[in-house]
Amino acid sequence: MSKTIAFVFARGGSKGLPGKNIKALCGKPLIQYSIDRALASEQIDDIYVSTDDANIAHVARECGAKVIDRPEELATDNSPEWLSWQHAINWVKQNDGSFKIFVSLPATSPLTAVVDVDSAISQLKQSGADICLSVTPSNHHPSFNMVTLDDERYASLMFNSENKVIRRQDAPKAYNITTCVYAATTDFVMQGKGLFDGKTTAIEVPRERAVDIDDIIDFKFAELLMTEQT
Repeated sequence: MSKTIAFVFARGGSKGLPGKNIKALCGKPLIQYSIDRALASEQIDDIYVSTDDANIAHVARECGAKVIDRPEELATDNSPEWLSWQHAINWVKQNDGSFKIFVSLPATSPLTAVVDVDSAISQLKQSGADICLSVTPSNHHPSFNMVTLDDERYASLMFNSENKVIRRQDAPKAYNITTCVYAATTDFVMQGKGLFDGKTTAIEVPRERAVDIDDIIDFKFAELLMTEQT
């Protein structure tokens, strides 16, 4: 039977919010929300945390995850996360055996629900796509809100075309990619180099669950939303 393995990729060197991956959010280390989500999903067979940090590794084990030691060269500010994905897949294959579906659950998205994770895995399987992203409706539509500036500071629409969209309701619906969940085939991750190198599908996540923590303002916002839900 083919396995589905979840991963949390958590570096120790966060600059926007130092120590954020294990910073206490409503009484729990931030990373625990992603681990708990994987443990609660009936579609996920195992959960690993890939990290270069001993403190994160300790917390991850305490929360019930297995740990992959990430090489220093894959844990810098400029390291492409895709390479960390490939490293984790190879590590699991060499140490615990092969699996078919790779799931990334970023620690910075604590409001993601188990239903979002399960939906992404199901959509990947049913669609026959290579990867499934999570998206949320965009606050600002690119047909009206995104411009470029030339050398003389004159503005023009970034997405300009002969078929101009005048009314907002006539514009095609736009979405932002979120960091809630990524589900992909291991073959695609190992052979590709980016999210859109193959057949990409997506699930829609409501805005209140699509919070990505990068700095203290994001952290406080997530804390507020969680407090209101209890």
